[in-house]
Amino acid sequence: MGLDWFNLDEKIALVTGTGTGIGAGIAKALAHAGAHVACHDLGEAANPTSEEIKGFGRRSIALSADLSKRAGQDGLLTDTLKEFGRIDILVNNAGMIRRAPATDYSDEDWDLLLEVNLTAPFRLSRRVGKLMIEQGGGRIVNIASLLAFQGGILVPAYAASKGGVAQFTKALANEWAAKNVNVNAIAPGYIATNNTAALRADEARSKQILDRIPAGRWGVPEDIAGAAVFLCSEAAKYVTGHVLAVDGGWLAR
Repeated sequence: MGLDWFNLDEKIALVTGTGTGIGAGIAKALAHAGAHVACHDLGEAANPTSEEIKGFGRRSIALSADLSKRAGQDGLLTDTLKEFGRIDILVNNAGMIRRAPATDYSDEDWDLLLEVNLTAPFRLSRRVGKLMIEQGGGRIVNIASLLAFQGGILVPAYAASKGGVAQFTKALANEWAAKNVNVNAIAPGYIATNNTAALRADEARSKQILDRIPAGRWGVPEDIAGAAVFLCSEAAKYVTGHVLAVDGGWLAR
C-alpha cells in the first residue's frame, strides 16, 4: 500500500456544514486529496471554504440549504447533481446543539435537533446511497459524537440524535457493503468549534474536560479531517459500519 491509496483525484464530494469548524476542515482536506467539493451551509457561510478549495485547483460550489426543512434537504442534492452529475462521497457533518435540563427541554428544540442531526443525514444518505449503488460504489461518512456512547449533560436531544446516527450508520453499512458503498461514522471528542464555545468559556468545566483527555488538549478540526480522508479512500475499502472515535483518548480513560 502506498500513498496512492489515499488519492481522491476527480471524486465528487458533498460536505454539509462547511462554514466553519469540522465541516470546513473536512471539505478542504478532501480537496487536498484530490476531490472536487460541493460545500454546504446556511446563507453565504460556505462561500469562503468553497473559494479556498478553488485555490487548490479543484472545482467547488457553495450551496445554501436549511436542513431543518425537507425541501432544503432535497434541494441540496438536486443542486449538487445539477453541477457535478454524480456524488462519490457524502459527508453528513451539519448539526446543531441546544442545552437545557431535560425537565425544561422544549418540544420545539427536540424536534429541530432530531430533524437536522438525524433525519437530514438519513434522508441524504438514502438518496445518495441509491445513486452510489447505481454508480457501482461510494463512501458515506456521518459525523456522530462521543455522545453516541455517553449521555452527556443537559443535551438530551443531541445525545439521542447522535446515538441514532451511529445506529443508522451500521444499518446502512449492513445493507450496502456488498454493493461497494461503505458507510462509516466519526465520533469526534471535544473539538474547539462553535458548538463547544460555551464549554470552553466555562473555566471550571473546561478544566474538567481537559483533565480527563489523555492527549491533554482540545481537538482541532484537522484532527477529524484526516480520519475523514482515510474513510473516503481506498485505504479503508474493507472498513464499513464502524464508528471511529477521534477523541484524544477520552473513551479509553
